[in-house]
Amino acid sequence: MKIKKQLLGMTLDELKEVASSVSLPGYAAKQLADWIYKKKVTSIAAMTNIAASKRELLEENYEIGAKGPVDQMKSVDGTIKYLFSTHQDSFVESVYIPTEDRATLCVSSQVGCKMNCLFCMTGKQGFTANLTANEIMNQIQSVPEADQLTNLVFMGMGEPLDNTDELFKVLEILTSSYGYGWSPKRITVSTIGVKKGLERFLRESDCHLAVSLHSPYSRERLSLMPVEKAFPAKDILELIKKYDFSHQRRVSFEYIVFKDLNDSVEHAKELATLLTGIPCRVNLIRFHAIPGVPLESSDLARMESFREMLNRKGVVCTIRTSRGEDIFAACGMLSTAKKQEKEDF
Repeated sequence: MKIKKQLLGMTLDELKEVASSVSLPGYAAKQLADWIYKKKVTSIAAMTNIAASKRELLEENYEIGAKGPVDQMKSVDGTIKYLFSTHQDSFVESVYIPTEDRATLCVSSQVGCKMNCLFCMTGKQGFTANLTANEIMNQIQSVPEADQLTNLVFMGMGEPLDNTDELFKVLEILTSSYGYGWSPKRITVSTIGVKKGLERFLRESDCHLAVSLHSPYSRERLSLMPVEKAFPAKDILELIKKYDFSHQRRVSFEYIVFKDLNDSVEHAKELATLLTGIPCRVNLIRFHAIPGVPLESSDLARMESFREMLNRKGVVCTIRTSRGEDIFAACGMLSTAKKQEKEDF
């Protein structure tokens, strides 16, 4: 069977090449983009303002490349985890998180992850592949709630800034007039601090940034996140200080609070010192337990004390509401189970 190229996930420049390949005029690229990203068609045949003969030519080598989730789990709190298959015959997850005033989708950027953070189920899978722009856009465009989305966070499986070429194609599509036309302020990209990718992101994007920190102490962070050896938090913070986060673009720091590990008053004081000079927010996160990892989440009283200490030190800090625990909303849980089920079969 002939393998066709997917149009979903192509930028306008790439669509111009597609149009040229079937002798369509240059303006047809915008027509293609309009059908794919605004009208969200799932077949080339639906592109009725393109001549039937040209659609037939397109169909010989191309397809939209949109496909729905293969599985889903819904939480009692309304959170829905979707499972998507990939070109590598693997699985990735997206999580739809509705609140009173927002509808946020958390998307994945890789199959597995190279970073092997102690607390992350995706890291236990190892790394399989970078997702293509098609596979990332498909998560966004193929969830049933696609037209309701108000915000997007790249906080799913994988490290987004370890897959910058495909990530930046998606960010272009999401924020360009030919695509979704979203404000960059509706999008947050999370990272553990891959320096080269972060430098590019800070230079080229106006989207919000979220940095996984989890400890103010280098040795302790290294025990949780091996990436600390290659990309120390202090170096990442110095890089961030060179950019302006005092206006619309925001930077936040993700801090999973582990019982008797990183939840002391001393940790809060050191964290405040570390973040001096950076207008930011710290998000405290409960730990979702995963198999084989001897870590526990700190209790609410301890987290509240941590939050108040940071606020007194002038660092805006909030406790993120935990969502979807009953459906294994921690990244990697559902895809790992599906992968194991497939292997056992």
